[in-house]
Amino acid sequence: MNKEMINVAIVGVTGYGGLELLRLLYNHPVAHVVSIHNTSNSSDDISVSYPHLKSMYKITPTPFDPMHIMQSADLVFFATSSGVSKDLAQPFIEAHFPVIDLSGDFRLTATDYETWYKKTPATQALLDQANYSLADFYQNDSHYIANPGCYATATLLALAPLAQHQLLDQENIVIDAKSGLSGAGKSLNLSSHFVNVNENFSMYKPNQHQHIPEITQQLNQWQPDINHIQFTTSLLPINRGIFVSAYVKLNKPVSPDTLQQIFEDTYKNKPFVRVMSKNHLPDIKQVVGTNFADIGLTYNPDTKYLTIVSVIDNMVKGAAGQAIQNMNHLFNLDETTGLHLIAQYA
Repeated sequence: MNKEMINVAIVGVTGYGGLELLRLLYNHPVAHVVSIHNTSNSSDDISVSYPHLKSMYKITPTPFDPMHIMQSADLVFFATSSGVSKDLAQPFIEAHFPVIDLSGDFRLTATDYETWYKKTPATQALLDQANYSLADFYQNDSHYIANPGCYATATLLALAPLAQHQLLDQENIVIDAKSGLSGAGKSLNLSSHFVNVNENFSMYKPNQHQHIPEITQQLNQWQPDINHIQFTTSLLPINRGIFVSAYVKLNKPVSPDTLQQIFEDTYKNKPFVRVMSKNHLPDIKQVVGTNFADIGLTYNPDTKYLTIVSVIDNMVKGAAGQAIQNMNHLFNLDETTGLHLIAQYA
């Protein structure tokens, strides 16, 4: 699929993911946002609710109408909460119309979705036509792309080189993942209240986070003996960013130099994954505002544990940026198109 200009519609534009899509697509040289849609009946210009968009976009949310979207756009992004797109996607799937879905509705099997999201899944006929796409390992044969979750992106990129070489000890995969507050979405609750988050640090959803089956599902495709991981999530008192610490053992002896080379070889042609030099670990600051995933590793010869640190911006690489990267793949553009971003370091 190749077009000189890609007309884009966004459904769910008032959440953090939708707003980040608007920010990134504004400077995309090929994509043009032609319509935005939400589930409310707002008829005000988007800049009324979001003054930072004044003079940048002059566009008003319109009611969700699949036929109108397919007539005026070449692709639609769903940036909706989980449980929404599964009920809205059918017309697009039946028409083989390009969709990139930032929600979790089409990432899992029906059974896993019901278990982990506690919602009724999409029908199997619809799920069968969706494709989970970690953009840096893009292999897509579907018009419906399920964009990975933020924790899943950082974790899978940390573990991919080892799983793809069948090196992970399935009983020793421990993931300690931490996210900035924007990862919790815009809905207010006690745990995301400023006075609870500021100058505080807390773990949430231990052994229950909905990205766990997403991670194990993909790891199993790379290394079939992996069916579980130990995974915990914590909340950082920062706006954006994910810091994943993975502690793993290997199923056979591999030297630290060889491990470093495996990571460098895996990502040498992946423009958005940067591997740090040996024993150097990345921090969140170096990726905030970018579509990069920065990865570093260090090996402990006494405990035999390999520590891997993976950092991303949860709103860019973990959501809207990766969605645009997938769009670039889908339309046969260079995957970096519109995503040449330097970190907001200060």
